Amino acid sequence: MTFNEKCVEAQVGNMNVKISTGKMAKQASGAVVIQSGDTMVLVTVVGTKEAKPGQDFFPLTVNYTEKTYAGGKIPGSFFKREGRPSEDETLICRLIDRPIRPLFPESYLCDTQVMATVISAEEDHDPAILSMIGASAALMISDIPFEGPIAGVKVGRVDGKLIANPSAEQLKLSDLEIVVAAGKDAIFMVEGEADFVSEEDLLEAVFFAKDAVQGILAAQEELAKQVATAKREVAPLVVDEALKAKVQELAFDRIAQAFKIKAKQERYAAVALIKEEVVAALAEEFEGRGKEIKGFIGDIEYDRMRNDVLETGIRIDGRDTRTVRPIAIEAGLLPRAHGSTLFTRGETQVLAAATLGTSQDEQRMDSLYGEFRKKFMLHYNFPPFSVGETSFRLAPGRREIGHGMLAERAISAILPSHDDFPYTIRIVAETLESNGSSSMATVCGGCLSLMDAGVPVKAPVAGIAMGLIKEGNKVAILTDILGDEDHLGDMDFKVAGSADGVTALQMDIKIGGVSKEIMQQALKQAKEGRLHILGKMAQCLTAPREEMSSFAPRITTIYIKPDRIRDVIGSGGKTIRSITEATGVMIDIDSDNSGKINIASSDKAACDAAIEMIRGLTDEVEEGKLYMGTVKKIMEFGAFVEVLPGTDGLVHISELDETRVKNVTDILNEGDKVLVKCIGVDKQGKIKLSRKAALGQSLEEKD
Repeated sequence: MTFNEKCVEAQVGNMNVKISTGKMAKQASGAVVIQSGDTMVLVTVVGTKEAKPGQDFFPLTVNYTEKTYAGGKIPGSFFKREGRPSEDETLICRLIDRPIRPLFPESYLCDTQVMATVISAEEDHDPAILSMIGASAALMISDIPFEGPIAGVKVGRVDGKLIANPSAEQLKLSDLEIVVAAGKDAIFMVEGEADFVSEEDLLEAVFFAKDAVQGILAAQEELAKQVATAKREVAPLVVDEALKAKVQELAFDRIAQAFKIKAKQERYAAVALIKEEVVAALAEEFEGRGKEIKGFIGDIEYDRMRNDVLETGIRIDGRDTRTVRPIAIEAGLLPRAHGSTLFTRGETQVLAAATLGTSQDEQRMDSLYGEFRKKFMLHYNFPPFSVGETSFRLAPGRREIGHGMLAERAISAILPSHDDFPYTIRIVAETLESNGSSSMATVCGGCLSLMDAGVPVKAPVAGIAMGLIKEGNKVAILTDILGDEDHLGDMDFKVAGSADGVTALQMDIKIGGVSKEIMQQALKQAKEGRLHILGKMAQCLTAPREEMSSFAPRITTIYIKPDRIRDVIGSGGKTIRSITEATGVMIDIDSDNSGKINIASSDKAACDAAIEMIRGLTDEVEEGKLYMGTVKKIMEFGAFVEVLPGTDGLVHISELDETRVKNVTDILNEGDKVLVKCIGVDKQGKIKLSRKAALGQSLEEKD
């Protein structure tokens, strides 16, 4: 059997990308295998032929799955089978979904599913980037209408030089890591993190990415020509102009009045009432068309909000385009949490709590490339009551995972090194109210919760969400957007960072033609807003608290000789267990053979006791040092004195006193405590001690 396989290739930075079709999954509407190096991803797309009756939205589903066989592994779970998506898989689903979703015709409402399956994986060739390109390529060769192509690329920067699709080693040296999705003339999505990089440098990186993908965009178009699949006809939306006119007549002025209500819930209630009354007024003439009527009212809302901003510069809540909503902050309100902050900005409110833990609290992560552990976690929750709704929720959704990761990236840049602050850190952000940009409120509240916990952060960080309204040549960039402005606007651009630079960003653009100048202005306004918020945060906490919560564990780090680690552990772990049982502390021995030991306890006395026990097991006798020892055995020629646990030395009879001693027992007896000085250690390791040399001295004086 032969396959009619078609292939194209293109270089995207460090990756040579090959896209082929015709061999696998031929019953899908479109299927490609995309490969770079040893990484291969099968991407399929299927679209039903007809929309469901009454369908009024586009049901697009994107799934990304990493098969463990791709990395030559067997799943680590009990069932030994891939299960629910990991957080990384969920985040990559969003990377694929967000740039392609706006590129389907408005009237196309058929169920559509994109599935990306990693079937071979190599660390230097990112399957996420290949999946983004593959999703576009599969759509391009299918009969599904799609206004592509688009392509994804990862950008890093090493020693000031921008790199497209950097290797894993290059990323370790990079001061930024962003993923950009772009088309021929437009940028559709940006997501990533940076190490206090300036707005100007970020802008350069974004447009560098756009240039880098042009070759793979052309390759996708060439593949589509080779396959030559006819795109299905999609009927344009049919608008009942008569009904639209009547809705306009009944609702336009009332919506304009409702949009003067600044409070979100009151405004929503007023609009909901208008919809009900307009539907009721037209029910007899247009029976059963309530959805359509409400859709026309939604169009009025869309036009009203946008026109008001473009014509007057005044927004729904009465602000101008640059003003940040009022901010209220309270730190330390949860007595048992190690750090906490209630951050309120307008009608968005987040309660952030920080918890400090030990190495036992690290999150174990299992990836295609091996196991690793996370020492910092941020978990973002968005309960339905935050927007006055009810829902049945069992686990965090894709949105919660995505928003949490964005905030985690923003804050991770300011954390101290683990060597300097050997704690596992977890932040939980509870969204209590939401009217836009709860993820950026999480950055602000999360940062302050760390400072309240006494974590020595490098600098405070804040986040802000920017919006865009563009009609022809009229442009308005909005600072600190509301939920309505996100929903009805053309861009959602979240930027987080310190006063010195950006640490994380996420941008989704719903329209083409956003120029470099517009993005530059958005970044400039974002910095102004960020500095304003940082000023408000400084009024609450100017620096991390000097003392940690009394409920937080204290971690003390000591170092011993690496070859003495076995003495601390003991046979089968017997010794280390005895220390933890006796003191109640947690002992963590670094696995890097450095001799580093962390002792954690909220009880300082217990921690000190454990340290003393470890020192007793591992310290070695030093010449010239004083020791308080115990006489273990009396001999005619001297006494054996234990100066460290399991370590003794000989005090020769001539070293017992300044005058001649006839019998050892005239000076010492078994069980006596005696201060001695080490006067030598011979080549065989035998220790020579002297009571005579220690006379008149004390351990305190020596220390």
